[in-house]
Amino acid sequence: MRKSATADGTRRYADRFRTRAASGHFRETQGLVLPSLGIGTYLGQPDAKTDESYTAAVVAAAESGVHLIDTAINYRFQRSERSIRAALDQLARKGFQRDEVVLCTKGGYLTPDGSVPADANEYFYREYIQKGVMSAKDIVAGCHCMSPSYLEDQLERSLHNLGVEAVDVYYVHNPETQLSEVPGEEFSARVRAAFTFLESAAAAGKLKYYGAATWNGFRQPAETRDALQLPEIEAIARGIAGEKHRFRFVQLPFNLAMTEALTLGNQMLDGQRVTLIEAAESLGITVVASGSLLQGQIAWNLPPFVREAFALANDAESALQFARSAPGITTALVGMSRIEHVRANARLAEVPPGTMEEFRKLFERGKGA
Repeated sequence: MRKSATADGTRRYADRFRTRAASGHFRETQGLVLPSLGIGTYLGQPDAKTDESYTAAVVAAAESGVHLIDTAINYRFQRSERSIRAALDQLARKGFQRDEVVLCTKGGYLTPDGSVPADANEYFYREYIQKGVMSAKDIVAGCHCMSPSYLEDQLERSLHNLGVEAVDVYYVHNPETQLSEVPGEEFSARVRAAFTFLESAAAAGKLKYYGAATWNGFRQPAETRDALQLPEIEAIARGIAGEKHRFRFVQLPFNLAMTEALTLGNQMLDGQRVTLIEAAESLGITVVASGSLLQGQIAWNLPPFVREAFALANDAESALQFARSAPGITTALVGMSRIEHVRANARLAEVPPGTMEEFRKLFERGKGA
């Protein structure tokens, strides 16, 4: 049995939907076929009812042409990963193979196991510091750690939670958090140490690719303290493993209210200021959009010209169409914790992505609004 997504497997998956999916829904990148929409698993209560709801939603997504699943070990205190494990078991019984599904998770934040412990400090001391998994000096902002030993521990826990031998993309979760307390030189050293471990994990077959999942890091002006420079980070990976390095994915918010990836020239590449999307394209890195509906905040009450630009039925569809159709965005993530969410959003798999002309008109109207 294949232990990770493959070119043949993801192509086989896309072939299942050749009569349903619109041209442009499936996109080739990094030797895989990815969907224009992915399912996110962030929000929700850490309870059995939500566990079951996420499991059903992930199954429904995979049955609807959405086979990229995004999670993190800290989502719902590790319960989202376990809900996905249950979904993968159900999908296997329905004939979907592991090599057809693109599975992404993240590590970096401190997280309890299943529920909030009575004494969080005692729990983390006993579970991590006392066992030598991390030291107090590795923790920043009281919540974040990216030391190699901690990432190794978290990756192993994620693999167990998910019930798989390998994940397809393993993100360092919001690495810019470190810049709140450590200077740039120390930050680069910590990134180098983390990437050295992740390259070794890739060589050991425990992950296919790794990346950085960010919130503010790639959306800030270059001069901001917690701003990240993709060319510098990619250079660290290249310095470790050469041109065949596995740092091939970045994730950041991109939606109608957060367009910086496409519009803000905050990356320095070969002496020129470029956007994050331009830098990623030049460096061979795939961009995944998170927060495509901004946790539902832009799913309604949009200006009429936005819906008119794409000629779609409602605001939520228009917002998702914007995110998944933007030049340089491969997959737009949207949180879907219930089957009805999946059915509503996955309808776009049957709709062609927006054209560059539609984008041009939208931006022209937006500037004048």
